[in-house]
Amino acid sequence: MKLSKSWAVAALSGALSTVTYAAAHEVKAFTRRVVAIGDLHSDFDNALTALRLGKLVDANGDWIAGDTIFVQTGDIIDRWTDTIKLFRWMDQLRDQARAAGGQVISHLGNHEWMESIGDWRYATDEEKATFGNDTFRFEVLDHDWIGQTWRKNYSITTRLPLHPSLGPVDTDFHPGWKKSSNLTTSALSFVHGGLSPTYSNLTPYPSRINEIGASLLAKLQARSPLPQPFPPAEASPGLPATATPEEVELYSPDGPLWYRGWALDGWDENGEDDSTICPDVDNVLAQIGSRRMIMGHTPLFTEITTRCEGKVVIIDTGISRGVLDSPSALEILYTLNPTAHSLTWEETEVLTAFYPTGNTTLWTETCTVVGDFAKWHV
Repeated sequence: MKLSKSWAVAALSGALSTVTYAAAHEVKAFTRRVVAIGDLHSDFDNALTALRLGKLVDANGDWIAGDTIFVQTGDIIDRWTDTIKLFRWMDQLRDQARAAGGQVISHLGNHEWMESIGDWRYATDEEKATFGNDTFRFEVLDHDWIGQTWRKNYSITTRLPLHPSLGPVDTDFHPGWKKSSNLTTSALSFVHGGLSPTYSNLTPYPSRINEIGASLLAKLQARSPLPQPFPPAEASPGLPATATPEEVELYSPDGPLWYRGWALDGWDENGEDDSTICPDVDNVLAQIGSRRMIMGHTPLFTEITTRCEGKVVIIDTGISRGVLDSPSALEILYTLNPTAHSLTWEETEVLTAFYPTGNTTLWTETCTVVGDFAKWHV
């Protein structure tokens, strides 16, 4: 297409005025990079591949991503052999990222909870042998260093604000906040399974869910003596008798650890997305003050999948060789750029999937927002 001279001059003039205003007032853009990776299932080699795809670590597994935020959505354990190695690596990366200005955010998946309960159906004999014996394995998972890092560094769900004006990670969303700009819900929600529209303890988000999870984990880790795991026991020990109704619901099929509705529901007979889940998605997002929900747990797809115009992102591609042998990583690149007007900004969010075979842009969203954000861009 041949552009008219007047259009070209106008476009150049607008670009120059933006640069001139930003330079004259020392207004800086803001960028936040987030990389999310799904279920790793005890496969260190494929986990390393996934983190290298996301440009988080080098060939030795050391952090190279500066101030990037790395989110892992749970299920590090089971199905392969490298549980000890992976949890030690996650703790190492947590320290390395913090020293570089970045952050590692970790979640407990349903498999971590199964192992803590004593339901070991998906633990391989080879993996259990790396602990020496079952008694020592249970002690490490519930009482020793792995159990301790679960209690200290892992949660059920995360609300990640994309701009610093919205507060730090896990700032609760309050529906009564005045919407002075689109940034009010410029946040991402991460969870292992999903936030069901019928789950009764969704708010205040995310603190209510994480408080219930912390309480249940404390009860599991306080058991003495520990029950016999299944197998070799004939059945899973189940939740403690002291578990509250809220804790039971947390671990139920519609709780955030197990819910699969956003992945499984809403497909027509031809396997096409019929969008019927989207009104419920919108309702949940409005309650939790987030722009999109990102989750693992359901490896139906060997590629990262978006639904409802990017509001649902399913990142479990079966990374482990014990599942689908399909490493992947999701990048969310957020920018807030100044325009020619003092309080007007261009907000852009780009979601990109990384695979061994190449990268795919999944979703791009741009809008104009108004507000005094420059003071946050230091």
